[in-house]
Amino acid sequence: MYYVAAGETMRSGILPKIFAYTGSVSIDRTWRSNGKEVNRQVKLSDISNIGTALEDGWVVTFPQGTTTAFKPIRRGTAHIIKSFKPTVVPIVIDGFRRSFDKKGLQIKKRNVLQSMIIKEPLEVDYDNESIDEIVEKIEYAIEQHPSFLKVLTPEQLKEQEELDKKRNFWS
Repeated sequence: MYYVAAGETMRSGILPKIFAYTGSVSIDRTWRSNGKEVNRQVKLSDISNIGTALEDGWVVTFPQGTTTAFKPIRRGTAHIIKSFKPTVVPIVIDGFRRSFDKKGLQIKKRNVLQSMIIKEPLEVDYDNESIDEIVEKIEYAIEQHPSFLKVLTPEQLKEQEELDKKRNFWS
């Protein structure tokens, strides 16, 4: 199994460097570098490396290019899907950003319910669906379409926290 990660992230410390040896397909992001907005061309070697990884096995990616919720799906993800025709298995991860810091190493808040839902593979018409249609399909599948963005009332938040306490496995 492989995973797509920003090259700058994989060079940022000892732990990422170790992770890089465990199946990272490091890419240079075209829109961001070292925390700053950039605009650069796609490196064809990055796409080729992703294709090689797909031929060898599974490739995990965050289609928004970040772990931050509700960021736009990167169109490059849809281009890769359309070009290489992989089986796309959406995974919905919930609770991570409330529990951990951006790097996932430090706990921000305890007793937050963590969940991961592995959904059925997407049905993609690789030949006839447009890039925008594939992007929208991914948004709905991973529950990151703007229609999923809702503001909870304080009562709903309290209710959610009570449910999290009831489902706490370790207490």
